[in-house]
Amino acid sequence: MRFKLDENLPRECADDLVRLGHDADTVHGEGLVGADDTAVVQAARASGRILMTLDKGIASLLQHPVHEHGGIVLFRPDASGRRSVLSFVRSRLENLMEMELARRLTVVGPTRIRVR
Repeated sequence: MRFKLDENLPRECADDLVRLGHDADTVHGEGLVGADDTAVVQAARASGRILMTLDKGIASLLQHPVHEHGGIVLFRPDASGRRSVLSFVRSRLENLMEMELARRLTVVGPTRIRVR
């Protein structure tokens, strides 16, 4: 699968995805740091990537309906801070990679993964 990681996720997450055999780039690497949500969603879609983020605004189905993006994974960790977020994402990546993520909103919470 092909992924784009939003600027609010640790860059190591992209390295983890690559180690798992996926193609991953970052908003930072594309020069989109500080860009509005719509620009980030459009860039991910234009490059055929599933966007991974912590941003609830990007995951708004009212703002970004499923048919307007290639897939969004919203991580909702129960703790903030870089180390906590990295640990949260890493602990869920294997299960997440077994799911169909394209053209869906996938919300990854502390106790479950929901798909919309």
